Amino acid sequence: MQLQKLVNMFGGDLQRRYGEKVHKLTLHGGFSCPNRDGTLGRGGCTFCNVASFADEAQQYRSISDQLAYQASRVNRARRYLAYFQAYTSTFAEVEVLRAMYQEAIGQADIVGLCVGTRPDCVPDSVLGLLSDYREQGYEVWLELGLQSAQDKTLHRINRGHTFACYQEATRRARARGIKVCTHLIVGLPGEQRQHCLETLQKVVDTGVDGIKLHPLHIVTGSIMAKAWLAGRLQAISLDEYTQAAGEMIRATPVDVVYHRISASARRPTLLAPLWCENRWTGMVALDAWLREHGVQGAALGQPWRLP
Repeated sequence: MQLQKLVNMFGGDLQRRYGEKVHKLTLHGGFSCPNRDGTLGRGGCTFCNVASFADEAQQYRSISDQLAYQASRVNRARRYLAYFQAYTSTFAEVEVLRAMYQEAIGQADIVGLCVGTRPDCVPDSVLGLLSDYREQGYEVWLELGLQSAQDKTLHRINRGHTFACYQEATRRARARGIKVCTHLIVGLPGEQRQHCLETLQKVVDTGVDGIKLHPLHIVTGSIMAKAWLAGRLQAISLDEYTQAAGEMIRATPVDVVYHRISASARRPTLLAPLWCENRWTGMVALDAWLREHGVQGAALGQPWRLP
């Protein structure tokens, strides 16, 4: 694959800036989600079952133990980003967050934090905490789960927030110098390729530093799984995803870093589409599509060129 030559990928961006490979280590902080526990809503997002991508048993180990375990499974990297991934990793009192984040960056080989959360769970106190780490010289990314900029879609999938909420959180974070990586799902019910392109444009217009693209996974334990099993929901095909994601990448400014352009889920939790069982399938397809149709930024007349 030639993805580094086609897309401004996060791995390459880190290597250029740090002079060596930097790997993300995923952490489970034992957080809950305000869209599940009644704080903001109940039932959670209709697509969600965190077990499809996170090891729930890890939450019972200390942060330092999780980091050591994850690092032992990684080859060819000596420096790492601590990635608080599961559920809503800002959904706690600031002092609780400080203790967890501090334990993570206290490891000698950690160069920064990536914190996954919701747009409606980033109060100024949390942004102040993250800004403190940035000012100390750590790499800090706030990863916001948006999924779509279409308010009708956000309501349909029970996100519990609007696009305006995302805009407000993003602008507050970036005003403090905190980098924002936005998560987007391709293949949501009721959305076509044009909706995805509209979402991308709205995100870019708001201001963004990184993007993660995910095909919609239908997983056991989610509300969408019931609709799929009843034949009321169609899973996105590899061709559909490749075309939609490819066009989004072509329409993305070259200074926006792609942290991910596809994703996988584990079986038997994954029900559909089965091509998502292997994370390389979508990446290989996009590599071929972009080589034929143009690289990141090509649709803007400013194509990506590897530095």
